[in-house]
Amino acid sequence: MELRQLRYFVRVVESGSMSRAAVDLEVVQSALSQQIARLEGELSTRLLQRSSKGVTPTEAGLAFFRQAQLALRHADEAARAAQQSRLSGSVSIGLAPTTASILGLPLMLAVHERYPEVRLHLVESLSGHLSGMLNARQLDLAVLFDTDPGRRWSVTPLVEEKLFLIQARGHARKPLPAKVKLADIKDLPLILPSGTHGLRSTLDTAISSGRLKRLLPMEIDSLAMLMDAVRAGLGCTIQPRAALARFADAKEVFDVAELGDARLRRLNSLCSVSDEELSPAARAVRVTLVDCVRELVRSGAWAGARYHEN
Repeated sequence: MELRQLRYFVRVVESGSMSRAAVDLEVVQSALSQQIARLEGELSTRLLQRSSKGVTPTEAGLAFFRQAQLALRHADEAARAAQQSRLSGSVSIGLAPTTASILGLPLMLAVHERYPEVRLHLVESLSGHLSGMLNARQLDLAVLFDTDPGRRWSVTPLVEEKLFLIQARGHARKPLPAKVKLADIKDLPLILPSGTHGLRSTLDTAISSGRLKRLLPMEIDSLAMLMDAVRAGLGCTIQPRAALARFADAKEVFDVAELGDARLRRLNSLCSVSDEELSPAARAVRVTLVDCVRELVRSGAWAGARYHEN
């Protein structure tokens, strides 16, 4: 027995006519008759008395009519209760500056649209700091680059980003080619985050495995200051293209070359405390975040990125 059958039967009794009920319900009369006949078959009893003047409920039909009205009222109340008790609460999310420049606003808009009662607490910081905050349970979710498997996190690979050598136009000794190798930049003045952060760990590992000279860059643990230093001509940096997202004049100001080494990719992973510790709101926001990432990559808004199919 289905709620649809109950609604059909109640409307037929209320209108006293199959044809009028079919019009009200916006179904063809033959389909309505089939549903009523199916209902009578399931109950093994006649519910309606048909005549040239219309339909009237039998004694069994009248008893069923009263209970069907009550069941439909309870079903409607249950639906209203579910709608009124929408997800609520606070969810804290950590994003690295390059990730925040691409994902931050789309995520805020999506959560606001889907779950208007959920309050977001967004933290923008370098990945090394976010790891510590996640370990200290100061964050529910974080998009990180260096994910230690020994930590008790739930980890979902999200996006693999290409890395690029970035320098300021006008201050550079010569324009960059379309692609460069890590070995080609050993003599360039570099500006990078310090060793505790995911991007630097990726570069140091690649240099070590390639037996190249250890990097001795200027170290700045702030993306905004780092990019200001690059723009001022103090050196080059290695970053994903997302680092340029907040520069409206990036094409005019910066020269960019892709690092061709296959091992030089940065994996963005969605990390969270264990599922048992996540609230329903946090689990819902986690799904929303993954949806946003997939759409940003699909649309090309996240340049130089490839969605990691799980």
